[in-house]
Amino acid sequence: MERLRNWGIAGGVAVFQLVSGLSGPPLGWVLLVVGGLAPAAAGRAPIAVLAVTGATALAYQALGVGVPAVAFLVAVYAAVRAGRWVAAVTASVVMMLAMPLALLVSPRGLLVSEALVESRDVLQLAWLVAAGAAGEALRQAERRADEAERTREETARRRADEERLHIARELHDSLTHQISVIKIQAEVAVHSARRRGEQVPEAVLAILEAGREASRELRATLAVLRDDRPPSYGLDHVAELVDRVRATGLDTKLTVTGRAEAVPGPVDRTAYRIVQESLTNITRHAAAGTATVHIDYRRDSLVIQVDDDGRALPDTTTEPGVGLVGMRERVTALGGRLQAAPRDEGGFTVRAELPVERTP
Repeated sequence: MERLRNWGIAGGVAVFQLVSGLSGPPLGWVLLVVGGLAPAAAGRAPIAVLAVTGATALAYQALGVGVPAVAFLVAVYAAVRAGRWVAAVTASVVMMLAMPLALLVSPRGLLVSEALVESRDVLQLAWLVAAGAAGEALRQAERRADEAERTREETARRRADEERLHIARELHDSLTHQISVIKIQAEVAVHSARRRGEQVPEAVLAILEAGREASRELRATLAVLRDDRPPSYGLDHVAELVDRVRATGLDTKLTVTGRAEAVPGPVDRTAYRIVQESLTNITRHAAAGTATVHIDYRRDSLVIQVDDDGRALPDTTTEPGVGLVGMRERVTALGGRLQAAPRDEGGFTVRAELPVERTP
């Protein structure tokens, strides 16, 4: 839009100069048009435009074409707007000194006094000052607008940081205590049972491990909220996750196929969350004896599949819970596909295919 506007202004200047100098020679017409169109490039090369408009103005004045140097005034305005004050002032001084000389060598045969008078008409100091002042005023206005935009962005970021810290404090105050109580009570129950020589119930061990995992997850979440850093859990932690689930009594196996390579951070974290949520659902709802986690590294995708031998049947209608909905949203956001349904042989399967862009 700005480029079109620049060309419109330059075209208007060229037409004005050409119409004003039609009585001159054809070479003068070319100089008038070239000088008039030059300001269209002032935004990219203000100093070059100053040189072109100044040179063409001197040239057509030397040919006897008495047209005001409008294009040069526009070039001065553009140069000052671009912050090239020194170049604009230098070019203006050079033009004021050279214009009388150009008029002296023109075919009109002017005297020195007449050349000085006409040079003031062709390039008036007041117009030069006005062009420079207009350029500086617009430059300052643009600078203030940019500063205001930066201030708004900084304010928005500061408010987002404050809100993040507020959420972190709320989570810390509301959840940390309750999770700590659950974990301590489970630890006491385990310790008491072992002191009495009794077998610790698997449910108590699962509660204890879930409390520890919840504490780790909460610390990671609070770190993200406080520092705006991505959580650290990814595919490297899946084996540890499987070991923890196996310790609760669920026979869990992990298999990895393909060549393990680094994947983008969002894919890495989403893969971990899918495995975590799937295993959590199995331990809570499936009444399963075994579970398998399969990670397949492919050329352009990462496939995660979690199966169990629980009580789900092919004709079972399952209502998707919050965890499954969250998994689907994560996978869809990455452009992947998620399948979650009962297996033909019984049990449940969760399969996610996440696209991965490999660097050549």
